[in-house]
Amino acid sequence: MSWQLSALNTGLRLLAKPRLGRTPCPEAAARDLDRHAPLLMRQPAHLLHLQRPGGLHWISAGACAPRQVILYLHGGGYISGNPRTHQGVMGRLSKLSGVEVCAPDYPLAQNLPFPAPFEAASAAWGRLRGLGYAPPQVVLAGDSAGGGLALALLSVLCIRGEAPAGAVVFSPWTDLAMTGESLARNAAADPFLPVGRISELVEIVAGDLPRRDPRLSPLYADFPGCPPVRLCWAGSEILADDGARMAARLRSAGARVEVETHPLAPHAWPVFDGWLPEARATLRRAARFVQDVLCETSR
Repeated sequence: MSWQLSALNTGLRLLAKPRLGRTPCPEAAARDLDRHAPLLMRQPAHLLHLQRPGGLHWISAGACAPRQVILYLHGGGYISGNPRTHQGVMGRLSKLSGVEVCAPDYPLAQNLPFPAPFEAASAAWGRLRGLGYAPPQVVLAGDSAGGGLALALLSVLCIRGEAPAGAVVFSPWTDLAMTGESLARNAAADPFLPVGRISELVEIVAGDLPRRDPRLSPLYADFPGCPPVRLCWAGSEILADDGARMAARLRSAGARVEVETHPLAPHAWPVFDGWLPEARATLRRAARFVQDVLCETSR
């Protein structure tokens, strides 16, 4: 573990985790992330962020291959975040992979209840198809809630026979039924997420939907003909079992699954690129995965 990771974990444990534990409402959580993202989620040099009609944001940080794209769904527990708060990790992934990132500004749960975020992700896929991108030219990606959303979209695309080239997700939230043992096992070990707020968050996000609805909890989804998937999670986070059981689910569907775990990194650690060498290393491996699956589907 680098000294930077040790320092970040200490800061998160002393400052961020208690603050998340007492955040009064979703609106406050969204304002907090908007305020702190520029400091915590550093962006690479020469970042280009363009917002185009239809609610799509296009993000890059250098030369990109033509006719290839990463469709990225941002994290934030479905109550915070947007393409601008997460433009740092998107820009770095674009720079390392040489592939432009497209990110929809999907609605937050306090503004439009689920399944509105899933419908927005599906609409973003439809807009990419309308722009001429074929499924083998697209890689799905996301972190935290956005990672779960990417996997939920992947399931629907697999069922439709329209699977992308692959998917890469960081610390995905895949089970809003909250059946993972790591919620209790890692409650104290997780330096970032306060487990005591998860039930409340699920109520806000899910509303009247069944908690095992596959659009909400892709752990219970089907993945026929699934393309390669890369899953990353930390062994100490409360959502560790969401990642581990998702990997098993995908493998049972016949998918080729790459797994990267870190014993002590915080939830969704790649978003801290620019501060953590561990974040850069994970993003480099994710970028190679993106390049590999796009190359495979182009043959």
